[in-house]
Amino acid sequence: MEILVASAIGILTAGGMYLVLRLRTFPVIMGISLLTYAVNIFLFASGRLTVGAPPILGDATTYTDPLPQALVLTAIVISFGMTAVVVMIALGAYLGGNDDRVDDPVVEDAP
Repeated sequence: MEILVASAIGILTAGGMYLVLRLRTFPVIMGISLLTYAVNIFLFASGRLTVGAPPILGDATTYTDPLPQALVLTAIVISFGMTAVVVMIALGAYLGGNDDRVDDPVVEDAP
């Protein structure tokens, strides 16, 4: 189970980093979203991967920590809001410049 979660986190991180390094707006936004999902899965997995265990500290041998679950829920809400803001900023930049490239064009000095 742990190797599957670790592999999923690694794949999401690698895909997110690849997309963030692209030069178009939409892949960058998707890359940031994938990185957010990778961090959320990492936080969720940090609370122990136990199936069927209650999220309380009644028995010290088998329990699930409820704090990472609360952190992930908060992170999901914040990432949704920030994705909406970034999409609106990218849309405004596209409509203002008729181009969705992320990098600034190189201006050559006039002779």
